[in-house]
Amino acid sequence: MSGFEVRGISGIPEVAAGDDLAALVLAGIEGSGIDGGLRDGDVLLVTSKIVSKAEGRVVLADDREAAIDAETVRVVARRGRARIVENRQGLVMAAAGVDASNTPAGTVLLLPEDPDASARALRKRLHELTGTRIGVVVTDTFGRPWRNGLTDVAIGAAGVEVLEDHRGRTDSHGNELALTVTATADELAAAADLAKGKTSGRPAAVVRGLGQVVTEEDGPGIRPLIRAAADDMFRLGTSEAVREAVTGRRTVRRFTDEPVDGGAVRRAVAAAATAPAPHHTTPWRFVLLESPEVRTRLLDAMLAAWSRDLRELDGWSEQRVATRVRRGDVLRDAPYLVVPCLVMDGSHDYPDARRAAAEREMFVVALGAAVQNLLVTLAGEGLGSAWVSSTMFCRDTVREVLELPPGWDPMGAVAVGRPAEPAPERPARDPEAFITVR
Repeated sequence: MSGFEVRGISGIPEVAAGDDLAALVLAGIEGSGIDGGLRDGDVLLVTSKIVSKAEGRVVLADDREAAIDAETVRVVARRGRARIVENRQGLVMAAAGVDASNTPAGTVLLLPEDPDASARALRKRLHELTGTRIGVVVTDTFGRPWRNGLTDVAIGAAGVEVLEDHRGRTDSHGNELALTVTATADELAAAADLAKGKTSGRPAAVVRGLGQVVTEEDGPGIRPLIRAAADDMFRLGTSEAVREAVTGRRTVRRFTDEPVDGGAVRRAVAAAATAPAPHHTTPWRFVLLESPEVRTRLLDAMLAAWSRDLRELDGWSEQRVATRVRRGDVLRDAPYLVVPCLVMDGSHDYPDARRAAAEREMFVVALGAAVQNLLVTLAGEGLGSAWVSSTMFCRDTVREVLELPPGWDPMGAVAVGRPAEPAPERPARDPEAFITVR
């Protein structure tokens, strides 16, 4: 079909908890003179405000900020009191969708508990009243990264194909489309908002002429529109990015076989090299083990050195050594290894042991800061990592196999790869447990 029509629905009264929203919408459609009322293939778009009111989502709240806190799962960005958050419905939006407009003083309006369920219920009720097969979209107003201005988007849907996948099709020049997936439900929401308006008193609209997007079944709702965290390149906000990256980093011990992008590791090394260090030095070097042969040769040599220590220094039997070394090895299972090395170039030479030890400790702390930068940046690249101390126990072996200069001091190894499974939740840690105030 070459065209479609959007008609705003006027005359819907103030909605209260328990109202039959479908009946109110139908009365509004009749009063708005929409030809023939609802028809098969129409799409009804309703603002979340009237859905929330019908569902009793108006709550007493002298403090809107507290209501936002209660609806927030994750803070993405903050500017003063303004917050972009992920809310309990999984939507990333301003103020968790908590609205203090169009509601009595001393109250706030929350989003529907489950907007998809709300859309399904409204569609079912309209079918009961009219017998028509329509689509229903619940909308709300969003801002957008990189763009000024607000627009309506879909936050709930039933009976609508919310995405149209163009991949594999060809354009007018015969070029195959490889990435294009259209957010149909959001486009419908934005088009309907032109007819509804923000202050016109028309909280709903009907789109006619796009019956091809209406489905027999309710469908999955708007879940397909929400980008998975693993695929979201812009998941983190501004000041929150650092905190989220640090707290979100996990030690990963199981990896997929997917190759690691060496460019991503080099970007992480660039971040590592910004760590603070004493005397304006750069006391770190990073050996990137990109060759499987070199990784195997190093790990075999380290295993031999470790086994020798267990036998000769710890007095373990051959059987006990064999049992111990058969256990899983995170370094051997990882597709990529990084060996951070400490260099003392630029350090001060003290004649006494006390100050010499303190000098080395300063450089070790600087390397630790660099390794933390490395791990956090790798997490930001979607890579898992595990820092393992083993190279520190056989430094001469590591230097020999990797042909490192004598002054390079291996300080563990970092296993890098794509995580084979989601990281477990980390128990909250009370910062007060680690603080002493004087």
